[in-house]
Amino acid sequence: MDISTILRDVEGGHRLSEEEAAALLKVRGRDIFLIFSLADALREERAGTVVTYVRNQNIHLTNICKNLCGFCGFGRNEGDDGAFCDDTETIEKKVALATSRKVTEICLLSGVHPRFTTVTYEEILKTVHRAAPHVHIHAFSPDEVMHAARQDGITTREVLERMRSAGLSSLQGTAAEILADHVRSVICPRKVSTAEWVGIIQEAHRMAIPTTATIMYGTCETEEDRARHLALLREIQDETGGFTELVPLSYIYQNTRLYQDGIAGPGASGREDLLLTAVARLFLDNFRNIQVSWGKLGVKLGQLALLAGANDLAGTMFSDDVSGDAGAAGSDYLDPAMMEIMVRDIGRPLRQRRTDYSLVEAEQG
Repeated sequence: MDISTILRDVEGGHRLSEEEAAALLKVRGRDIFLIFSLADALREERAGTVVTYVRNQNIHLTNICKNLCGFCGFGRNEGDDGAFCDDTETIEKKVALATSRKVTEICLLSGVHPRFTTVTYEEILKTVHRAAPHVHIHAFSPDEVMHAARQDGITTREVLERMRSAGLSSLQGTAAEILADHVRSVICPRKVSTAEWVGIIQEAHRMAIPTTATIMYGTCETEEDRARHLALLREIQDETGGFTELVPLSYIYQNTRLYQDGIAGPGASGREDLLLTAVARLFLDNFRNIQVSWGKLGVKLGQLALLAGANDLAGTMFSDDVSGDAGAAGSDYLDPAMMEIMVRDIGRPLRQRRTDYSLVEAEQG
């Protein structure tokens, strides 16, 4: 396919096909800069010049997990060295620390504990909501929703209803990895299938529960698999409009079984990282926001992603044990002062936002 023709068509309003997206994801040489340039122009058209971030705190609840995916260095079996599961008092202390940092969002991260039920998730949410009633709670994945439903013999809709009643504000679009079952059977065989992930996300959106969309790339999938994943996200967004943003997650490989066993290589290259962001901007014409996962890309490559279609620097996080355990360095906290330096250097303004992308007033920032 002729790259210049594809880009000219996109500029004229053409909606990319999967085949065209896959072709763009394979580009090498100086043509990648043509893709970045158009993605940057479309970012400005759809999201403006402002770069946003949310002041949030990750809270890791447990690393005990039924899945133990090959791409993950975080999960443990119950009884393993280093395995933990927070009790209510510990969660309350972590929430108190978060509120002292004036966060507007708490993100609950967890392994899928084999003994957690819907009641467990309800009690966690109630604990957090009671301790931080005005903070947005962004929590749990479709895999956790399905696990709770199976544990209790109820529908996933009922699980979502009970989570929302207990304090859930938005659902995480994690556990997506790559939405292609032949890849999932290798990298995360115990997680929900593609159809189950899509179904739970659609269900949440129909219930007016917003979610993020994620893609974890760089294990053993092809460019065609990445394009199919993006196509599924675009189809869901066409139907529901419930995704707040795309969060591209580059595979961190160092301490993972997939890499150590030779099933996956050393993650995506910098070219692939920036192309994924740029092609996502071109392809996802119904998404306003694309994040930079600075904990996985690093500050310098993350800054370049802001010139290749991204408009958001994600969150302060304060802790990211999942990336750290997989082998990422410096993934815990990005000071807004450093964000300001990154953004000012490329001639763009930085603003603090809430989870729904409404801006925090300057005096509160």
